[in-house]
This record gives sequence, structure tokens and C-alpha cells, in this order.
Amino acid sequence: MEQNVGSTDKRVRTALGAVLGTVSLATLANVVPLPDIAALVFGVAAIMMLGTAATGICGLYALLGVDTCPASAGRRR
Repeated sequence: MEQNVGSTDKRVRTALGAVLGTVSLATLANVVPLPDIAALVFGVAAIMMLGTAATGICGLYALLGVDTCPASAGRRR
């Protein structure tokens, strides 16, 4: 797969992944009063955000035809 996540998108995903991961861990530690299932949901979302930021590839973007990576803007598909 080609990279379809641009640098600004990567920064946003990294920040959002860090926040979601922190909330997930805080929920597990009973610091944040949320249901236990919220920790799982936030943890999975954090891993997805951080993974797509690290690889530069988003499966949902590929399905929808979205491309925020400026390097691939000049290429033909």
C-alpha cells in the first residue's frame, strides 16, 4: 500500500493517540470514573491512531480514496 497520511495528519493522529492512551490507562487505574469497557475502546483507538501515524498508511483512507500525503499528489493512480 502507498502512504496516504500527510505530516499534519500524522501529528494530529499522534497527539490524539497519546491522549486516548492516557485516558485508557487512567480509566484502568480508576483515576477517571468511566466504565471498564471505555478503557478497551480508548486503548484500541489509541493503538490504531499511533499505528497509522507511524506507518503513514490508513486503511479507511484507502477505502474512501482520501490522500493527505503531498508526496503522492503528483503520482497517477
